[in-house]
Amino acid sequence: MIGCWWREAAPARAGRAIAVTAAAGVLMLTGGQGVASAGTEAAPAVVPAPASLKTVRTTSFRLTPQSQIVVQPPAREALPVASYLARILRRSTGYRLPVTTHGGHDGHDIGLQLAPTGTGPEGYRLDAGDGGVELRAGTAAGLFHGVQTLRQLLPARVEKATEQPGPWTVPGVRITDQPRFAWRGAMLDVSRHFFSVAEVKRYIDQLALYKVNTLHLHLADDQGWRLAIDSWPRLATYGGSTEVGGGPGGYYTKRDFAELIDYAADRFMTIVPEIDSPGHTNAALASYAELNCDGQAPPLYTGTSVGFSSLCVGKEITYRFLDDVIGEITAQTPNRYYHVGGDEAHSTPHEDYVTFINREQELVHAHGKRMVGWQEIAAADAAPGSVAQYWNTASGSEPGTELARTAVAKRMKIVMSPANRAYLDMQYDPDTPLGLHWAGYVEVQDAYSWDPATLVDGVGEDDVLGVEGPLWSETLDESPDIEFMAFPRLPGLAELGWSPASGRSWDEYRFRLAAQGPRWDALGINYYRSPQVPWEEVR
Repeated sequence: MIGCWWREAAPARAGRAIAVTAAAGVLMLTGGQGVASAGTEAAPAVVPAPASLKTVRTTSFRLTPQSQIVVQPPAREALPVASYLARILRRSTGYRLPVTTHGGHDGHDIGLQLAPTGTGPEGYRLDAGDGGVELRAGTAAGLFHGVQTLRQLLPARVEKATEQPGPWTVPGVRITDQPRFAWRGAMLDVSRHFFSVAEVKRYIDQLALYKVNTLHLHLADDQGWRLAIDSWPRLATYGGSTEVGGGPGGYYTKRDFAELIDYAADRFMTIVPEIDSPGHTNAALASYAELNCDGQAPPLYTGTSVGFSSLCVGKEITYRFLDDVIGEITAQTPNRYYHVGGDEAHSTPHEDYVTFINREQELVHAHGKRMVGWQEIAAADAAPGSVAQYWNTASGSEPGTELARTAVAKRMKIVMSPANRAYLDMQYDPDTPLGLHWAGYVEVQDAYSWDPATLVDGVGEDDVLGVEGPLWSETLDESPDIEFMAFPRLPGLAELGWSPASGRSWDEYRFRLAAQGPRWDALGINYYRSPQVPWEEVR
């Protein structure tokens, strides 16, 4: 194990962020609320904020051309994480950074070890100082999340794809960290506009930096069906042939989908597939006439209205269709969840809707998965352990919150995605060139300043599975559009899902967020320069 010689700082005390040295990734704190150590008055500007971070006086770590990444036994599951870290660091530093299982104790090495830490299945401990960097976790996922923190402790230019000048220093820290919620998600709508495998991979990498562990893919809607289904091939070849505005659309082959699943898994991220039903189904109805109650296929749809389509609840072919689709998709997705959609089924009578969701749930269970759906599924006979995704704008006990409490009463779990806080496609303000504003304008502070466990009366900490930031694509058709709407709001949602609720402060957070700007510049992320964030004060 790499040795670290520690000189402890005094206990943390309150501080208010006044400046950030982005090159060193250090947030200077002097009064108000924040994270600081007496004596050094500095704490790294990490997002999401770690559960516990202590700075260590007069010590730091420096990466050198002689540095190694040392994986301590047992090494097999940790080696891919070490290799991932090495690839990132080699590009910008130009150093060899060999990954080895033959341990040194050199003060310039980075050590990774799978060992009990008491931080749960995704937590980690990270120590950095003049004795080296030591990262320990009970699982490879924990090591991976610790690597994301280590990246943010290094200068922002470490994210560059070409060799950069040093020095490459990490401040002396002791971090003990673990997530608040199990589901820390982002949703990408690939149905209204299609995004390529490369574009989805790019988003996965951006999400991973902020410890997001769930990518919810909205794979079918009125405007397009995006995944090949062998037993119903026209879903993709015809139903996937267009998009909003009449573009060429597209779809993922099974090989493409497997590639995305593997790519996400390598970053300890689960892909949850969604095939929305019984509404939002025009692409399927246009592909197969027999799925329509009248046997007549409607034309393909390229607009943005909702609520006009519905599968035929009374036809048995509907459930044979669903069984085939769910079976093929779940066979490819090695996780416990399948998302049935279930929202905005305005053309489906309530009794038919309940009948439909109940029967679809049986199919989901038959294929070994738990049902996830938008909040409307709570009106059906959802089984305990099912998940309702709350998207309403209502809070407290306002009208519109009833389904959340109904879900809790049925022992369902809740994923919080309130549209006026978490929908990443909402415009920041009236001048935002992309996005919509039906749920209001959502600035960066709006997206950050709420608590998933207190938003709705009757829904508490134990009821909430997690937080998710959906990104609908009516107005988005390429990666820079995704990035502009997701950044800088997504990191705040990720912090709501990861970091402890206590001590959270917008006045402190906005300075840590501003410190991410140079990192996004280095990564080539097209982010919105919100006037609420002091970008220029951190450079």
